[in-house]
Amino acid sequence: MADRADLAFLGARRLAGLVRDRQLSPVELTQLYLERIERLDGRLRAFITVLPEAALASPRRAEAAVMRGATLPPLHGVPYAVKDQFDTAGVRTTSCSRILEDHVPTADATTIARLNAAGGILLGKLNLTEFALGGTQQFPFGQPRNPWNPDHDPGGSSSGSGIAVSAALCAASLGEDTGGSVRSPASFCGVVGLRPTWGRVSRHGSFPLSWSMDTPGPLSRTVEDAAWLLQAIAGYDPRDPLTSRAPVPDYPRALGDGVRGLCIGIIRELTFGADTEPEVRDAVVAAARKLEGLGAVTEEVSLRLVPFAGAIFMALADADGAGVHHRWLRTRPADYDQGTRRRLLTASLIPSAIQQRAARARALLRAEMLDLLARHDVLLCPTAHQAAPPIAAARAAITTRHEAAGRFFTRRSYVTPAALAGTPAIAVPCGFTRSGLPISVQLIARRFDEATLLRAAHAYEQATDWSRRPPGTV
Repeated sequence: MADRADLAFLGARRLAGLVRDRQLSPVELTQLYLERIERLDGRLRAFITVLPEAALASPRRAEAAVMRGATLPPLHGVPYAVKDQFDTAGVRTTSCSRILEDHVPTADATTIARLNAAGGILLGKLNLTEFALGGTQQFPFGQPRNPWNPDHDPGGSSSGSGIAVSAALCAASLGEDTGGSVRSPASFCGVVGLRPTWGRVSRHGSFPLSWSMDTPGPLSRTVEDAAWLLQAIAGYDPRDPLTSRAPVPDYPRALGDGVRGLCIGIIRELTFGADTEPEVRDAVVAAARKLEGLGAVTEEVSLRLVPFAGAIFMALADADGAGVHHRWLRTRPADYDQGTRRRLLTASLIPSAIQQRAARARALLRAEMLDLLARHDVLLCPTAHQAAPPIAAARAAITTRHEAAGRFFTRRSYVTPAALAGTPAIAVPCGFTRSGLPISVQLIARRFDEATLLRAAHAYEQATDWSRRPPGTV
């Protein structure tokens, strides 16, 4: 068994195996993570709420189940944490807003109930941008920081979910991805982030932003962990009538099938475009070459409308968010962060004609995506056009239209195509910049074909060692 210094970084599935084999106590494992949270989170600010007493009661019961030889669920005894956007019974759920700072739900979100049923032990609630919107200027529960360099952005909106996995403050985490909010922090923090097919996972008990794009998704140290977490949370939920009734495959079973014979399309505009920084481009191209070496067939493909994806997304998702918040915007505007308030109020003024044009553009972009996926098993591109930028960069003044477009649309055009098309996508570490910041490759698959997506990501991960490097600062 790994020594105590390395144990926290093993990942959820390996830890579950050690617990099952009685080589590791769930109580000791939980204490290890709580100690790391106490030591590191004052600087990283991944957590909004930590649950030491409740977290230790659950592993005592988990340990007793192991000792009496009970049938154990797949994540038995594994400590996890969740974005503070998901309801947790008896535990405050703030969505990182002063508006909800005293909100205590009476029931768990479906995803939380399913993770608990799978044996997970909830350590606490994780930091995020306010109401999962992005653009928060002053975080009410502390500025989240990147474990690889605390002066740099950890990504959003599931900031704490990326930090906590990267810094080994929990074994795995749950985030929510509307337009990249799982994959972006995974990219910047050097972990795996999976956006499932829209409708694959219930949103019941998750504070909404955009009804047609929101989806919960796991962040983890390995692709295998992501597969097991998805297995736990996927499936129809009558409390979310938009969840799919399609059968849930056995995701972990296909992980070892490799990529031989898979056809992978490299999205030209995102991989080789002028906005993609050279270090990112080179790392992503190397990832494509690695997949070729493993037996996949690759070719460049064009997604003509992808440069507009960020603008299309914001016109639709922000307008949806303005609708969700319209009452509080009238009655409690001062309680929002200024960045959130400005973005929601601006979205409230988007003319219906612009929203209609955005909806038509979305349909065209989705058609392009689905056409490419009809001819390719997987699409490949960078998860982000750059590695994690300095936190201060997001607060710099914008003086030109070009700067505004770059700030708001460019980065979103890399992660929003999958959201707009409703397809699954995964971010996987694929290198580092010269300054030591993680780089991530993104894979996209057909709707409800997470099995192929995970299979390709796992093959790449196993052929490289990028996911096995912990941040030097922790």
